[in-house]
Amino acid sequence: MARVTVFDKAKLPSRHSSVGPDRAPHRSYYFAMGLTKDDIARPFVGVVTTWNEAAPCNIALARQAQAAKRGVAKAGGTPREFTTITVTDGIAMGHEGMKSSLVSREVIADSTELTVRGHAYDALVGLAGCDKSLPGLMMAMVRLNVPSVFMYGGSILPGKFRGKDVTVQDVFEAVGKHAVGEMSAEDLEELEQVACPSAGSCGGQFTANTLACVSEAIGLALPGSAGTPAPYETRDQWAEASGEAVMNLLAAGIRPRDVVTLKSLENAARVVAASGGSTNGALHLPAIAHEAGLKFDLHDVAEIFRSTPYIADLKPAGQYVMRDLHDVGGVPILMKALLDGGYMHGDCITVTGKTIAENLASTKFVPNVVVRPTTDPITTWGGVVGLKGTLAPEGAIVKVAGLPSLVFRGPARCFDCEEDAMAAVQAGRYEDGEVIVIRYEGPKGGPGMREMLGVTSAIYGQGRGDKVALITDGRFSGATRGFCIGHVGPEAAVGGPIGLLRDGDMIAIDAGKGTLDVEVDAAELAKRRDGWQPRPTFYASGTLWKYAQTVGSAETGAVTHPGGGAEVHCYADL
Repeated sequence: MARVTVFDKAKLPSRHSSVGPDRAPHRSYYFAMGLTKDDIARPFVGVVTTWNEAAPCNIALARQAQAAKRGVAKAGGTPREFTTITVTDGIAMGHEGMKSSLVSREVIADSTELTVRGHAYDALVGLAGCDKSLPGLMMAMVRLNVPSVFMYGGSILPGKFRGKDVTVQDVFEAVGKHAVGEMSAEDLEELEQVACPSAGSCGGQFTANTLACVSEAIGLALPGSAGTPAPYETRDQWAEASGEAVMNLLAAGIRPRDVVTLKSLENAARVVAASGGSTNGALHLPAIAHEAGLKFDLHDVAEIFRSTPYIADLKPAGQYVMRDLHDVGGVPILMKALLDGGYMHGDCITVTGKTIAENLASTKFVPNVVVRPTTDPITTWGGVVGLKGTLAPEGAIVKVAGLPSLVFRGPARCFDCEEDAMAAVQAGRYEDGEVIVIRYEGPKGGPGMREMLGVTSAIYGQGRGDKVALITDGRFSGATRGFCIGHVGPEAAVGGPIGLLRDGDMIAIDAGKGTLDVEVDAAELAKRRDGWQPRPTFYASGTLWKYAQTVGSAETGAVTHPGGGAEVHCYADL
């Protein structure tokens, strides 16, 4: 039985919409929806999902929300379900739609904030499935600072193609193989029909699963909740437990900013690095920190990445998918390995009301095919590292997991948008040894900082993934592999060095040393900068225009408002 606490609404935000004679009109709306006096007297708990029919990532969330609501009600709260948007990267990839992806993170956070503020909810349970919806909901939780529990909707099961486990990454790379005649149209059609066999988010350690691991490591999700695949009925049990947990947090007065601290952010970065996770972790962790008023930028994340052993053999660099991690004990096994190795802060409080160390006390790490001990890592440093240099004064990020070499030097071949680069790649208009540059795709210049999975997968599918490098002020999907450097800052749209490059300029990359330089002297770069002019935007109105006016650098998370550090009041204290 769930523990039921009787709450005094005089100290909760929902008193503004449900207590006293002058709130009779407000209560009449609740009676219209079938609530009783007892229901209205209890705390109001928002249960938000990013359910939609855009992609399999989110399709199971409506069902899971009902289980979360049962948990809230069992523990003495009144759940109020609502939904917000999500843009699914797999559908948005490779065309103008991807400009909406990162923007959707802010819309998710903003719309969740507005719904909670507008209806004076006291706590929040958030369920998300696709890449930007995970950080978007976690950002809203930290911003609002009402007791909150996050839950991942779960990963997809692996597909089967000719007896081999496959993911959507294989389909993207098959497009490249098809372009060079190494895969028939019939085989491509067969693969696309079997690669994604169920509900759930992409199965490898791409952005969704990376941020799912973050949700446990940072302490906002129940231990073990992230690993269970979406189709498993046990997901509903996790959802119900999350609903009960948020009521316990409300009773105990534990809020997201008690959970999200510099120490817990470091824990989250450790898990990203140890799992060979998505480079997008270096974008979303600073954004979550920003909501709490904490400074934790790309360079802070990169420093932790560099000092963390890479121990989880997960796709795209490795062999296994999230279902396999679940089968050996889930995210707690990965965290236990790091804790045993001295790489995690065990004293961080979590949504269980207990610390990381207390949560993992009964978990025993046994080395297995998916997760190694920190004493026997795949590599001694993280699967993702930061770079800095004359081409990236504000930094850049690269996934080194699986790279045969950490050094690359070659002449630039410049493209001012993803479409031009993709056309050149599909036509084979590039040379081995070159550094392909895709610019004006940053947060402001895109606008929206598109991912480049289509381009990188096409190159890899053509068998040339280790023969060229690629750099961009945009982003890469967590499914990207090869020498691909993203988040280069300052971006081209604000006159960063990447916007001053010309074809043939020599670019030197050393991921071991953490450097990214262009071999053009400072005087020549200064001369080019004097002649540089901002490019007019194609998006002169609407949401993308509005986003471009306020978005900041990738270095600090591509955020769009001053953050927790500028707060005069906190919503939870209203």
